[in-house]
Amino acid sequence: MDADVTDTAGTPSEPDGPAGGGEAGKDAGGESSGSAPGTEPGADAGTEADAADTGAGTDSGADSGAAADAGDGDGADGEAETPKHKRHWLRWAALGTSVVVLAAAGVGWWFYRKLDANITTDTTAAAELQTYEKERPRPVSLEAQNILLLGSDTRSGAGNSKYGRDDGGSQRSDTTILLHIAADRQSATAMSVPRDLMVDIPSCRKPDGTRTKPQFAQFNWAFEFGGAACTIRTVEGFTGIRIDHHMVVDFRGFKAMVDAVHGVEVCLKEPIDDADAHLRLRAGKQKLNGEQALGFVRARKSIGNGSDTERMERQQQFLGALVKKVQSNGVLLNPIRLYPVLDAATKSLTTDPGLDSLRDLYDLTRSIRNVPTEKVQFLTVPRQPYSADPNRDELVEPEASELFKRLREDRLVRVVPDKDKKNKKAEDKNAETPTDEKPDGTGSVSPTPAPTFSGTNAAVGMCE
Repeated sequence: MDADVTDTAGTPSEPDGPAGGGEAGKDAGGESSGSAPGTEPGADAGTEADAADTGAGTDSGADSGAAADAGDGDGADGEAETPKHKRHWLRWAALGTSVVVLAAAGVGWWFYRKLDANITTDTTAAAELQTYEKERPRPVSLEAQNILLLGSDTRSGAGNSKYGRDDGGSQRSDTTILLHIAADRQSATAMSVPRDLMVDIPSCRKPDGTRTKPQFAQFNWAFEFGGAACTIRTVEGFTGIRIDHHMVVDFRGFKAMVDAVHGVEVCLKEPIDDADAHLRLRAGKQKLNGEQALGFVRARKSIGNGSDTERMERQQQFLGALVKKVQSNGVLLNPIRLYPVLDAATKSLTTDPGLDSLRDLYDLTRSIRNVPTEKVQFLTVPRQPYSADPNRDELVEPEASELFKRLREDRLVRVVPDKDKKNKKAEDKNAETPTDEKPDGTGSVSPTPAPTFSGTNAAVGMCE
């Protein structure tokens, strides 16, 4: 036979001997008839005609039975053919798998788009900062990241009105934290800035387009004057640290994040009853939901000595407990548990254009998710009562400048509890060869011991 015979896949069947009686000789049932000795010429001609018909039927898309089986079976070798029902099952399995994969991809894409759309971009701050680019400090460590976290006390927006009156959308930075992420991604230092710290605030653009005059005032006025841009320029002015990104989170977002991780455990030495903070808690160990947690970090008059200093320390301890809860429960590695956290965070999050997408936030989170909890440190800018007004704060020098320099140069910051700081200073003074290390462990012997700062870390729980 001169022409090759094709199977259902369109692949030429190999001839089985000179007479071509192998594949071509298969009958309609798919069994091999072969060319037995003594076969008459008429039989050969009929076999070739049948083979030609089979090939034609396959090309036209007909068959499902004999022609398909004829292509797969190997009558010459005597191998068993694939049953028809098995072939159908495989086809349905492939189709089902494809549908599942496409559905999963579609759902994943929907979740991504939803979370991405939740984030608000602060283009106004970006434009203002670009105007003053020449005045801003230059980054010293290009791989390190400095992110300014702003907790807005705005009463505007759903769920925020019950915390006070909305004075035409005015807001102040109820909490301000400079988060320094080391270049090697092995440590992170969160430095709180007191709201009552007296600082130089530059001329800032107000929401109505007018500008304020440069003035020496309490720090949280900067956010009220000119939002994130004014606050960033103020922080850069007294620290010399270049701010790479910023995030603003309101009351609603904070509550939602705590609820998304199913609450955070705290321990109280005394019961709390604070009407202003909408908070009533018993003494002892207990788990706070979002609403209770917000009251806990905002309460001031009814806890301790009522100072903002003590409130900041409480905020740091709570944030450390929140970080510990997220890491210990594997939230960052479990998409099902991570989604509610991301949804809660992004719904009330305003960022600069460099962090305004889910991919940007994911890359940032992924880069620091393996930082040990004991290397996630919290401290407050070294300060003391302002000489002209004890209700305000001022920087303690040269300690504050030393802290700013170490963060600026991405050097190791050593944080110890306040009660241990004096002992630590004594140890450093008696050390023969104190070392001033970088976060990666390298460094050189220095005649002056690396300073320590009062603070805590995420490994120290509030109930320990």
